[in-house]
Amino acid sequence: MKKWFPVFFLFSIHAIAQINPANITIARDSFGVPHIFAPTDPETAYGLAWAHAEDDFTTLQLVVLSGKAKLGTAIGKKGAEADYVINLLRCRQLVDEQWNTLSPDFIALVKGYVTGLNAYAKAHPHEIKYKKAFPFDEKEYMTAVVFSVAIFCGVDYMLPQILGGRIATIPGFSSQGSNAFAFHPSRTTTGEAILVINAHQPIEGPTAFYEAHVQSDQGWNMLGGLLAGGCVILHGTNENLGWAHTVNYPDKIDVYQLQMNPQNNNQYLFDGQWINLEVKKTKLTIKGLPVTISKKVYWSKYGATVKTAKGVFSMRIPATMDIRVMEEWYRMNKARNFTEFYRALSMNALPMFNIIYADRNDTIFYISNVKLPRRNPNPEYNWRSTLPGNTSATLWTEFKTEKELPQYVNPSSGYLFNTNHSPFLATATDDNLDGNRFDPNDGFERSHNNRSQRVTELMQGLGKIDYATVRRIKFDQQLPRQLQYPYGIDTMLALNANDYPALKEVIATFQQWDRKAVVDSKGAAIFILVYDHVAGKLGGSPSRQLTLSESIDAYQYVYDYMMKYFGRTGLTLGDIQKLVRGDDARPAWGIPDVLTSAYTEPYKNGLRKVVSGDAYICFVRYPKSGLPIIESVNTFGASSNPASPHYKDQMSLFQNQQTKHMSLDKQEILKNAERIYHPAVE
Repeated sequence: MKKWFPVFFLFSIHAIAQINPANITIARDSFGVPHIFAPTDPETAYGLAWAHAEDDFTTLQLVVLSGKAKLGTAIGKKGAEADYVINLLRCRQLVDEQWNTLSPDFIALVKGYVTGLNAYAKAHPHEIKYKKAFPFDEKEYMTAVVFSVAIFCGVDYMLPQILGGRIATIPGFSSQGSNAFAFHPSRTTTGEAILVINAHQPIEGPTAFYEAHVQSDQGWNMLGGLLAGGCVILHGTNENLGWAHTVNYPDKIDVYQLQMNPQNNNQYLFDGQWINLEVKKTKLTIKGLPVTISKKVYWSKYGATVKTAKGVFSMRIPATMDIRVMEEWYRMNKARNFTEFYRALSMNALPMFNIIYADRNDTIFYISNVKLPRRNPNPEYNWRSTLPGNTSATLWTEFKTEKELPQYVNPSSGYLFNTNHSPFLATATDDNLDGNRFDPNDGFERSHNNRSQRVTELMQGLGKIDYATVRRIKFDQQLPRQLQYPYGIDTMLALNANDYPALKEVIATFQQWDRKAVVDSKGAAIFILVYDHVAGKLGGSPSRQLTLSESIDAYQYVYDYMMKYFGRTGLTLGDIQKLVRGDDARPAWGIPDVLTSAYTEPYKNGLRKVVSGDAYICFVRYPKSGLPIIESVNTFGASSNPASPHYKDQMSLFQNQQTKHMSLDKQEILKNAERIYHPAVE
């Protein structure tokens, strides 16, 4: 610390001179959610960084280290693997090359955010867990952003496929999802638009949503969710409009197999010429090892390149070709109407995410947003598989515009929704887009999942909808009549329980299940064990019905599991599945792919704990006059500090499917705040 601190001190004094923390007010509401007020956007971003650091500084330090490609110094081998990927994808090089494409006002905002986080580190040196994190600068911050977005776009799935020899060679990605709904005023009983933001994310860690409200005198007034390191709100609402994101799955990464020179393993054939791979060495530092490890990273005309036993492969990734993604979110934050919001989307920097939008001016909107390459339509090339990396015919260099993407504005049905399913099944049948009008090479989803199938059922026969009905739809815990899982369980449901005396009770209970994912359901308890067992045995195989022997095996697994860990069958979902925060473990509802989804991993003594699924939830109503009416809930609370009163103070609300009142009104917030203060460098 002694060697590091003076350098950091000099850096901090220079940075903080640009912003006066006394101008920044942080108001914590009764649930500890920070509301940040300041004259300018950069000062507001400073306050956001400070408040988030107060609540989860450890996670933010890991984000900072990713921008430096120094995660290995903090978390060992897994961190070093991430550092290798950051160098492989040339995240920092992209930032250096494109820095001048960022607008001056956004650069100022980033500087404000970085200054705020550096200032917090200086003021709280005892909280610094990873000394190599600070100081950090704006380009390191943007490097972390590029890397994070690349991971969201599937690099963390595709690269292991290549390195593990599982990629197709030349001779399912699965969703944990999110939900989003928009209802037009013409479809609601009160004549107000309603937006539902419902992220399904990990419920703890760097990709768990953090709730905050930012308001500046420069027209930035936004409340919603962001991830660790977010300098703006990623989805939520301002005074006039709001949006929700869900993950979408068009083709966001192309993989190429290079044709290598038999005489030179660093040359590949391209348009009849042997081209040298670009080769660089990167040094990886791993916690616990006294020496650095040198590793080569390769680059071809297609992009990041890796050598494997099955061949040499390159990845071409739109997400790593534009650093303006956070600036596009910033423009969306500050949009005052649909025209300005759509203009923000025209930046075409946000490489993925469905967007469900509503505003106070009678517009609802949905776009399956993606930074989409203009690919060669020649049927010789299968863009959903590995492509030949020896020709410019497969080297795309242009992107489609936002107007060419699947989208809807004010369908006559009066509603739009997405649950990570097909953009061509986004509303009532007569208003849905014709998927045949879109290039199949784009890879847009074409089918329902369980959640979208269930929403379709719930909307059938409904006329105008009141707010209570909107909430009922969002919190629905019923599977659809026709299941959409990859592996069909019809065989399990058709077995004659009397033919299997030892399994009779388990079989009968499962066959009588009403398919609701409620805490006291015995059928749901069997289902989560079946789901885990089948996914483990058949994951990656083609979708199909379980065979008779597989069905019997699944029932036997459930019986053996319950007897081994609990000494009896007849357990409920809440007996096995827990919502865990620290040492507090409570019965948890939800199963995979219901609207109130829950995904679990082993916990202890046969119990399973929820690790992702239904998470940040926000309902927004847009009356004709006045500010939006906002209610929200997060899984646990505003703070990740077990000593904080807000570590789990929303946990009961979440369990009971209740929400808390939120506001964009500065006077109301300050009047009712639990605590009001300014960031201060001590």
